[in-house]
Amino acid sequence: MTQNPETQARKPNVDQVAKLIEDAPIGGYIGADGAQIMAERACNELVLAKNDFLFRGGEKTTSFYLVTSGSLARIKDGKKGGKPRILHTLHTGDLVGELSFIDETDHARSVIALEDSTVLQFRKEDIEPLITEHPRLMFNFMRAVIKRVHHTVNDISKQQMALSDYIGSGGKGRM
Repeated sequence: MTQNPETQARKPNVDQVAKLIEDAPIGGYIGADGAQIMAERACNELVLAKNDFLFRGGEKTTSFYLVTSGSLARIKDGKKGGKPRILHTLHTGDLVGELSFIDETDHARSVIALEDSTVLQFRKEDIEPLITEHPRLMFNFMRAVIKRVHHTVNDISKQQMALSDYIGSGGKGRM
């Protein structure tokens, strides 16, 4: 498995990138103007072959990514060389690594390409100036990220409640 997609990077077309961002879920929060500004700050389009790692759990990166083609997966690495487990599949329009980008922590899980894929890479040094240059855009970007986290927390709560009800019924209820 290849570990360095940076070697397969290319400069993206700004107008195409703006359209991709606008069409992604984040586009609903930042609008066409925000998408154009973000597109101008996209430093690279990374090309990943099947089984390439975008990053590994425990690594720290200073970028976040937007999937533009193909599919990737957050995985839990297999124990003692065992097969990794797919925790979540990422598709076109999904953000990847944005939480670690924001809170500057190591990535909790590895992300691997399930097929030939491309992602846009947004680097900290290109995005950070937007906080003062375009504060409303960055506020809306944060809203999009928080909305996704909120949705995930709600989903987990529902799953926990269903599991609790199932256990409480002695395994007789619907899971």
